[in-house]
Amino acid sequence: MPTDVRARLAELGLALPEVSAPKGAYVPAVRSGRHIFVAGQIPLTGGKLTATGRVGAEVSPERARELSRQCALAALAAAGSVAPLEAVVRAVKVVGYVASARGFLGQATVVDGAGELLAQVFGAAGRPVGSAVGMDVLPLDAPVEIEVVLEVDEGSGR
Repeated sequence: MPTDVRARLAELGLALPEVSAPKGAYVPAVRSGRHIFVAGQIPLTGGKLTATGRVGAEVSPERARELSRQCALAALAAAGSVAPLEAVVRAVKVVGYVASARGFLGQATVVDGAGELLAQVFGAAGRPVGSAVGMDVLPLDAPVEIEVVLEVDEGSGR
């Protein structure tokens, strides 16, 4: 059953941000057959990083989890630029990169913020497989970066 994504986001008190311009030689999202591959999204507000630094040092794990949700929301905006979000039938995969202070071991909990947002939007179909990777540093000193793969209905346009 299709999800009215914007209505569901409004119920959650959220709205899709503008699609972020790429920070390198890539596009925000690509549709290939039934799948949308979204480039890594970092937490931006008004085109600027929402927070910087390593999780477990300059950024608390709780704040990083919120930033992960923000990245997932940006990923949905990017996906919507290549296919109607109402055509999404499943969140397939989330990969999260967490800039981690030495000794920080909660990467999976941070990345869960993104997976939880997808589940809130798409219900059971929003529960993806996932990976969480600790990194020393991420582009622009972002604390988190989230990639998403979504599956869309075969008959959907764009």
